[in-house]
Amino acid sequence: MSRFLEIAKFARDNSEYYSKLYKYLPLDCDDESLYPIVEQETFWKANENFGEGVLTSKHEDGIVFKSGGTSGNPKYSYFTAQEWKSFTDVSGEGFRHNGIKRGDRIANLFYAGQLYASFIYITDSIQSAGVGINYPMSGQMEIAEMVKMLHKLKINVIAGPPSTIMNIVFYLQEHREMKLNIDLILFGGESFYDDQLQEIGKCFKGVRVNSILYASVDGGELGYFDASTCENGEHRVFDQSTIMEIVDEDSGELITEENISGRLLVTNLNRKLMPLVRYPVGDLAIWREPQGSKNRKFKLQGRAQEGARIGPATLYVQDVLSLFEEFNKDVQVLNFQVVITHEEGIDRCVINAVSSQTLKNSEALAQRIVSRLYQQRTMLKDLLDGNLIHPVSLKWCRADEIEFNPRTGKTKKILDCRLK
Repeated sequence: MSRFLEIAKFARDNSEYYSKLYKYLPLDCDDESLYPIVEQETFWKANENFGEGVLTSKHEDGIVFKSGGTSGNPKYSYFTAQEWKSFTDVSGEGFRHNGIKRGDRIANLFYAGQLYASFIYITDSIQSAGVGINYPMSGQMEIAEMVKMLHKLKINVIAGPPSTIMNIVFYLQEHREMKLNIDLILFGGESFYDDQLQEIGKCFKGVRVNSILYASVDGGELGYFDASTCENGEHRVFDQSTIMEIVDEDSGELITEENISGRLLVTNLNRKLMPLVRYPVGDLAIWREPQGSKNRKFKLQGRAQEGARIGPATLYVQDVLSLFEEFNKDVQVLNFQVVITHEEGIDRCVINAVSSQTLKNSEALAQRIVSRLYQQRTMLKDLLDGNLIHPVSLKWCRADEIEFNPRTGKTKKILDCRLK
């Protein structure tokens, strides 16, 4: 029995969600492509109430994290202690390929608290890698204090989200007397863009800027950056613990050829408490090596339709749908599109919405809707307050101003213009 069929059978036999998802499949089905792709909305709805619909057994040890979703619809990810150790051990193996070397002083500037995973995940992965010295500072520090500590501790490697790293760069540009000797920047959670990389290069001469790892709290380990073979945006598959697929956005058909964009799916072979079998990661990607290559290389192509990355935060399509449902007495929204651009060094999000009627006080209504969004997605408000993203805005528009897929006629709910 293949590794895929083994985990799929386990999920089917022990999880109510997967039992229902696979109910039309023969019990002895050995064609992986016939197994349905997980729909995120139904998956997370089934995972409410402490995961009773998705989990395969009672959760009695380990750790729990929260990711995405509105305050009224959080997404909780459950790990046993052994699964978390496997996650960070595998990630630690990948971490050793990203350009780090023994003796490096690594400042972990990812975020912690409120069940957020990144700081703990990176801390544990660095420790598992056994390379470099870990300084777990966290990204919540005031930038002035952070820079002083980086200088005092003689840090030479910064690990954190691009928004935090850019704040350090901007601070150093304003305080020329403060010098940091940084030769490697490891980033995660969002992408760097050309204008940001240019500013980094001016600030730190000869610095290398590499992805720290490609992972998510819901999807687990997704890829690692090999400094000897990967370019910006590229990663390699963790063959030992995952099966990665790229499928057509509309048909779901498997894409095996190189340089054809599609949705990225993950099947995690180590997670059995909360199985992930053909789970949509939320990103588009292309293969960069032939089928059958060891730890096959792929390149990210921006967000798929599940959610939009705004700085280090994610705004899901379902979040926007739920938001408009709250205001259905004020406005009937016929269609919408979340447009993400990158301007003046930081991300901007504009929600284009088509109303069924002519609105009175349309600007005031738009402001109320955005204010409610900030209440639901507090991380967006925190990023705005820290000048890490532009204000989110809602724009009322005509139906013909919404961009659609010319082949299928479907609305592109997420329009990521940053990689164009």
